[in-house]
Amino acid sequence: MDVADERVASAIANWAPRFVANGVDMNDFHRVTASIRRWDEWCGRWSELGREHEALMRQALAEGHYRSAALHGLHAAMAYHFGKFLFVDHPDELRTAHESAVRVYGEVLPYFPVPGERVAIPYEGGFMPAILRKPPHRPHPPVVILIPGLDSVKEELHTYADDLLERGLATLAVDGPGQGEMEFDHPMRHDYEVAVAAAIDFLEGRPDVDARRVGLLGVSLGGYYAPRAAAFEPRVRAAVAVAGAYDFAAHFDRLPALTQAAFVARLHAASREEALGRLARFTLAGVAERIQVPLLVIMGRRDRLVPPEDAERLAAEAPRAELWMIEEGNHVVNNLVYRYRPQQADWLMDRLA
Repeated sequence: MDVADERVASAIANWAPRFVANGVDMNDFHRVTASIRRWDEWCGRWSELGREHEALMRQALAEGHYRSAALHGLHAAMAYHFGKFLFVDHPDELRTAHESAVRVYGEVLPYFPVPGERVAIPYEGGFMPAILRKPPHRPHPPVVILIPGLDSVKEELHTYADDLLERGLATLAVDGPGQGEMEFDHPMRHDYEVAVAAAIDFLEGRPDVDARRVGLLGVSLGGYYAPRAAAFEPRVRAAVAVAGAYDFAAHFDRLPALTQAAFVARLHAASREEALGRLARFTLAGVAERIQVPLLVIMGRRDRLVPPEDAERLAAEAPRAELWMIEEGNHVVNNLVYRYRPQQADWLMDRLA
């Protein structure tokens, strides 16, 4: 079996729970992956699925069936996204699929049961794109900033937002530096509190939300960013870290080749060695003890990307941390989402509302 086939086999073996948990139909997952023999085909096959769902979206829009259009649009956006999310060795295909995901999701934003608004947050002379959604019939709600990981984007956090919106919390899903729409012009940065500060500055200018009650929820790499930002941004009231590493460089070698390549690309590094050097700053050593707000740390014991001991170390060092270790959970516990997603939304509601 050549390298490309090994990548496909790894993808099929490990990614189904994440895809399904975040909006891909299980039947679609099996149908598309069964048609792929080489890694070079990955983005193209998923983009074909994206176009199938986009056609259904356009038919529903033409007929005035807006709720159906929203469902089809979400499926299309996730198909495009999961086609490109680790396809860094084909940058042109990656960018085309990514722009398709952003486009179709943006088109159906007004038609979700809780609509969304695309916003532009001032950031270092430019803008950081984000999606703001607010719970109906709840004036001036608290806000949770949703932070993606290395290969996720603001659109992928749609279902996380739904859980929070149902509990009366607004959500601001961001593409920070090195993520989503910002991955092309802005490298990842270890001091993510800069991006969070810009987001809170923006929220303070919105009369329709309560910027005095802001929480963070970060997933995977975002599970490092959230506690890091909570340590240095005093306006954060509470934070949730899901499957974040304590020290990325220390465990870089255990990561799959596709994930290592994504780190190189999104750090804008010229080589694996340069990426490792930059990752040395992505650590919570000397940071965790500075977190003075409630922190919820969530980890799956069977995580193949991040050592569970990293979560235990973070929880031990942060003064107000609580650890939820899910023994049968995989990375981000996507195989058991019912064990933590509703509960983490309740946890944030209790501390912000």
